[in-house]
Amino acid sequence: MLRLFTGMEYRTLTREEERVIVNKGTETPFTGEYENNHRTGTYKCKRCGTSLYRSESKFDSGCGWPSFDDEIPGAVKRIPDVDGRRTEIQCAACGAHLGHVFLGEGFTSKDTRHCVNSIAMIFEADE
Repeated sequence: MLRLFTGMEYRTLTREEERVIVNKGTETPFTGEYENNHRTGTYKCKRCGTSLYRSESKFDSGCGWPSFDDEIPGAVKRIPDVDGRRTEIQCAACGAHLGHVFLGEGFTSKDTRHCVNSIAMIFEADE
């Protein structure tokens, strides 16, 4: 069970985790731990432990990163990306960079794809 960190107390990150989560990097496509994860459970922020996505909202988009068509209410914030073309998604609790959200692609009935770096999450399986 992950402990939800409070205040400024965050999990210690590896250099690569920090590159993605803090410095807004991207992991190499098709290499992430959770791209092909089909277990039932909750995806949580690797930095602070906040629950972000349920496995029921995960789908295979073929993009090389885990894709979700819905977040846990209030868990993810959307911010216009500095490139002016995309929308960044961050953990609403700690501001960790998760990836980007895309609308209008038609993958699911919700017409939304959260493209998330596996390295930014920890998966907690249902018991």
